[in-house]
Amino acid sequence: MKKELLPSILLTIVSIVLLAWVYPAIVWGIAQFAPNKGEGFVIKGKDNKDYYENIGQNFTEDKYFWSRPSAVSYNAAGSGGSNKGTDNPDYLLQVQARIDTFMAHNPGINKRDIPSDLVTASGSGLDPHISVQGAKIQIKRIAGSRGLTVVQVAAIVKTHIEAPMFGMGPERINVLQLNIDLDKMKY
Repeated sequence: MKKELLPSILLTIVSIVLLAWVYPAIVWGIAQFAPNKGEGFVIKGKDNKDYYENIGQNFTEDKYFWSRPSAVSYNAAGSGGSNKGTDNPDYLLQVQARIDTFMAHNPGINKRDIPSDLVTASGSGLDPHISVQGAKIQIKRIAGSRGLTVVQVAAIVKTHIEAPMFGMGPERINVLQLNIDLDKMKY
């Protein structure tokens, strides 16, 4: 029994030291070289509330650009996808409900024109970005809700287009930044 117990205790102690102290210290040290020292990027909203620009937010009012849906209700403490396959009946009903809601708030839009990022959750459930097409398809609704012209809203969308990260992937728009700047506009 001593033969098995002593190595088990030793392995437990070594694992605790490595995984609870050494590894987190290394990650923290690397984060000190990252922008904002790994603390995330905080943006002040019009309500003087702090928001993290790198975590998706839930926008449902017609005067705002809607974010990508979240499988975790935008809870950063527990990121993750739905783990439902694309042929899962519950998943298909959920996506159809999102399509129906989007079309009800954006009359005149054809179902086939809705970008998939507006009706499907990302793998983390916290994606703060939408596609450029996802923003453009919402311009008419937002212009009408805010009493702005389509040209004014399109212009602010254009200023928020981010280039692909490391030159790979599609252009994207941070929804939180866009909505905060919309709130700052005079209309």
